[in-house]
Amino acid sequence: MVADHRTTAGTMPRILGAALALGLAAQSACAQTGSAALIPHPTWDCGMPGGIPAPEAGNLVFEIEIPLERAVAIGRTPYGQRSVAIGLEGSIEGQRLRGNVAPGALDFELTLANAGVEIEQALVLQASDGSYIYARNAGTGPGAHDVRVVMDFEAPNESVHAWLNTGKFVARRTLWAAEKSLHLAVYDVSRVAVGAGTSITKPASVAPQPWGYRVKGDAEQQGDVLITENVTLAPSQRVGSSKRGERNIIPITGGTVSGRINGKVLMGGADYQLLAPQPALIDAHYLWETDDGELIIVRNGGGFGSLVPTFEARVDGPYAYLNAGSYMSSNPGRGEGGVALTFYESVNPR
Repeated sequence: MVADHRTTAGTMPRILGAALALGLAAQSACAQTGSAALIPHPTWDCGMPGGIPAPEAGNLVFEIEIPLERAVAIGRTPYGQRSVAIGLEGSIEGQRLRGNVAPGALDFELTLANAGVEIEQALVLQASDGSYIYARNAGTGPGAHDVRVVMDFEAPNESVHAWLNTGKFVARRTLWAAEKSLHLAVYDVSRVAVGAGTSITKPASVAPQPWGYRVKGDAEQQGDVLITENVTLAPSQRVGSSKRGERNIIPITGGTVSGRINGKVLMGGADYQLLAPQPALIDAHYLWETDDGELIIVRNGGGFGSLVPTFEARVDGPYAYLNAGSYMSSNPGRGEGGVALTFYESVNPR
């Protein structure tokens, strides 16, 4: 299981929105983590390469509480020790934003040999007025005692939530693996001055984890079949026009995998589509669980006709070959309860 990353006093009741509890939490977090900025490693700049301030130095704007479907360790991958948490329906409480977190939130945690931590998250929020808000976040810390997540929101431009598109937000992340709970206290740090800070280091022998997906090469072609996949989907969660374009999200609820790999698609993640500006781009991020119990992180991205899947698997496991391989994907076709795809070995990858 994922380590118990408590940044508040373990005996303090977690009562969302209670003023006394919030005050104690901020004091405890500051005492344990200090107020110095963290300078992310250049390979994982989190959107704040100049330094991530302590969240508690800003103003608390809302809190996110997510019960977890699972919080498990995948093992050592090419980037470090990987763990993943998958969320169930959660809640948002704050003066400026209230609502729910859609089921299927993903939280990927990477722990390095020097105890450094890197976080990637994908969340879909639904405000009390029905608006959808997409958040793809990156975080880091020198250890589990001080993990800061830079929140990157995409809210509808023409909504009362558009302030999220231009703000500057950092969250204190707390994951209770045994209790299957993830908590994010989100602070507005736009007025916090970032001075000298502590640099996050990474072992030189470890490959930096990628933020984007591999792009199809000009001469790349489909080779032998790797797997066939049927992915079941929930109704679309349309953000609409936002700061990066027209965002539409199709949640992944499950599915099956067969071929050289046999297993199931886990509930969690989505196709985080960017429909405009053209060409439309697919960016699906989710997980497989194989019949022999391995977890594999899957990302399938690109435009129609040029989709490229990438994988992250345990380096000492039976599917380690996926880490170094090059693959291609068919376009999504009609499947049972969703879409059907075929993944292929790649010929002439770039």
